[in-house]
Amino acid sequence: MAPQHPADRDGDRPGRFSRLAEHASNFTSSPGFFGVCLVLVAAAITAHMLKLPTPWLLLVGEAMSAVALLLLALLKTSERRAEYAIQRKLDAIAAALLEIQQGEPGVASEELREAVNMEQQT
Repeated sequence: MAPQHPADRDGDRPGRFSRLAEHASNFTSSPGFFGVCLVLVAAAITAHMLKLPTPWLLLVGEAMSAVALLLLALLKTSERRAEYAIQRKLDAIAAALLEIQQGEPGVASEELREAVNMEQQT
């Protein structure tokens, strides 16, 4: 069984993971998160300069690694959702242009309107 695309997992309504990923993505692009990262980097530099015992160095290093891993997962999820939204819009544009070329606007034009509003839903 292959994993589903992030945009297909939740159906019409975003699930808990999607909402969590969206909130986390918003937080990680905020000045507050930048401040947290600066504190972690400052703690690592200070720990090395003060020659703190190895367990403290490991703690700071592991915290930074955990943040990096979480960011990687969030960025990949956001990237896949954006990719899916763009592809749906391109498909809808192509279908609508084909309908217009054939002189009979209809279903594809409506799907194009729906796809353009999709950004707000994902």
